[in-house]
Amino acid sequence: MLSLSDYDYSLPEELIAQEPATPRDHSKLLIYSREDKTITHDRFFNLGKYLHPGTRLVLNNTRVNACRITFDSSSRELFFLEEEHAHDQTMATAMVRPGKKFKSGSCHEIAPGLTAEVLDVLEGGLRKLRLTPSLTDSRWKPFQQTPFPPYISPNEELSERYQTVFSKDEGSRAAPTAGLHFTPELLEELRENGFHQSEITLHVGLGTFAPVKADTIEEHEMHSEWWRITPDAAEELSRASHRTAVGTTSMRVLESQPGTPETGIHAGSGDTSIFIFPGVPIRFTDSLITNFHLPKSTLLMLVAAMIGVEEMHRIYREAIEQRYRFYSFGDAMLVV
Repeated sequence: MLSLSDYDYSLPEELIAQEPATPRDHSKLLIYSREDKTITHDRFFNLGKYLHPGTRLVLNNTRVNACRITFDSSSRELFFLEEEHAHDQTMATAMVRPGKKFKSGSCHEIAPGLTAEVLDVLEGGLRKLRLTPSLTDSRWKPFQQTPFPPYISPNEELSERYQTVFSKDEGSRAAPTAGLHFTPELLEELRENGFHQSEITLHVGLGTFAPVKADTIEEHEMHSEWWRITPDAAEELSRASHRTAVGTTSMRVLESQPGTPETGIHAGSGDTSIFIFPGVPIRFTDSLITNFHLPKSTLLMLVAAMIGVEEMHRIYREAIEQRYRFYSFGDAMLVV
C-alpha cells in the first residue's frame, strides 16, 4: 500500500514555468514508451511522429472562467467554485482569503454597489456567499480575474494563453493544461495525417487541484466535477481502435465510463469523482498527453497509474536533469 510520501519529489523553483512557450507548440516533449521503457526528447510540434497510428485525440473543450476577485488592495480574495445566477444576485460557493475575515453573517463591499455576504461556513473552509448584484452584471467585470494557479504570478496579459485554442464551453476553474500546447495549425496537420479529434467537456474544479491530505492515498476523497460527452463524440470514440487522452481531465472522463471498451462510450453528462491511482484499472485510455505535475497531487498519481511509481520518478528525474519546465505553463509528456 503506497503512502502520500511515495509521490513526493524535489523541484528547483526556477523550473516552474511562469509563461507558456511561444509559439505554443514549441514546448519540449518527453516521449515515454511503456513497451520498452525508453525516454525520447523532442518538441511538441513533432507530436505526430510518436502517436500510435490512427489514434483518436480526446480534447477537453472547457473554457476557464474569470472566477477570482481580489479587493481591499488585494488583501482579500474570493475564488468561486460554483455559482447560480438570479436576476439580481448570485449564490456562490467560494474559497476565501484570509478565512478569519469571512465570518458567517459578515458583508464585504468589493466596490460601491458590489457586495458579498457570507451566508454560511462550509466544510473545508469554503463559504456560501450571496453576491449583489448578480455576477452577470457588467459592473463586476473590472474585478474578475483569471484563476492562475498560486505558483504562477498573476498576469492578465496571459489570460488568453491560459485557454486552449479549442476552448468553447465556459465553466472551468483551471485550464486543461495538456491542451495548451496545440495550435490550430498543428491540429490541422494531425488531422491530415489521420489523427482525428473528438471533443468532450470536463469543467475543472476542486476535484483536480485539491491537495491530498490523507497519508494513505486510498482514503483521499475527490470532489466531483461536471462532464459531458455528446452523441457524435460518443459514436466517434466508440468506433476508435485507439484513444489518446489529451490531459488528465480527458482521461478522467473516459475512465468514468461504465463497462468495457467493447460496450462503447456513452453519450451523456453528469458529475464524476473518479480517483485514478496505481491499482485502478485503466480501460478506455490507450495513450496520454500530460504536463509535469505537482508533488503529492492526484494528477501525479494518475500518471503513476499509467506507468508505475518507480518509472514515474525516473521520468521526472530525467525531466529535471534536462531542464524541462514544469506545471501549468510547462512542457509536455506523451505516454505511449
